[in-house]
Amino acid sequence: MSHSLNECVSFLRPRRNGNLWLSFKHAGEGVLYAIRTQLNFRIHLVATVLVLIMGTWLRLPGTSWAILVLMIGLVLVTEMMNTAAEALVDLASPDYHPLAKLVKDVAAGAVLLIALTSVVVGLIVLGPPLLARLGWVL
Repeated sequence: MSHSLNECVSFLRPRRNGNLWLSFKHAGEGVLYAIRTQLNFRIHLVATVLVLIMGTWLRLPGTSWAILVLMIGLVLVTEMMNTAAEALVDLASPDYHPLAKLVKDVAAGAVLLIALTSVVVGLIVLGPPLLARLGWVL
């Protein structure tokens, strides 16, 4: 049995509505949901603004900006994945179940690990230029 190339790559075609703008709208609704309902997400956003202000004040080079933006993105994405995992667990297991708790704990642990990692990376990236700007010798 022979298949055409078109049939073989049919999985690449969108199966839903195919409306790219609608997909972006739904994604934006997810981000707004996280902002409205998740205190930790808002805390990460405040930290983001502070890091961006400090980076601008320190006139960081492009590579430092790339590292900071990557870490900021990882923290925010991980926080949103945690929110999604919690919602899905609540939907699938409205009553207490030890496996439901495990999923929530592991997802929250992932956020904690990336947040702590971002603090260390932030200190490595921002620390030396900050100390230099303050006139402290390393």
